[in-house]
Amino acid sequence: MNSGIKFFPALLFLAATAAFAADTPADVKAGAALFRDKGCAFCHGADLKGTKKAPALADIGTDKDWPADKMTDHILNGGQKMPPFRDSLSDEEIAQLVAFLRAKDHPAPPPPAE
Repeated sequence: MNSGIKFFPALLFLAATAAFAADTPADVKAGAALFRDKGCAFCHGADLKGTKKAPALADIGTDKDWPADKMTDHILNGGQKMPPFRDSLSDEEIAQLVAFLRAKDHPAPPPPAE
């Protein structure tokens, strides 16, 4: 009777994985705006080619060492010189940033809101 409970963690994992796979063009565009507006571009460069402050991210979407869950963790918790953004970004915003970074073509962000 408890067999459903055994599979519950697996279902959560599959649901989370499906959420990463469901990147929409709207998520990618929102992620582009967040990249610009939340300071990511300041350190990583508006063109994602890196600066003296932080590495390039232009090819991170195809880098097998950086799957979506690792990107999410790094944004949440920071690393080496990168500060954590856990307290300044919502889960939705983090998912949008990951969608942008994983996109085949990184679109320019829409114009900033006034």
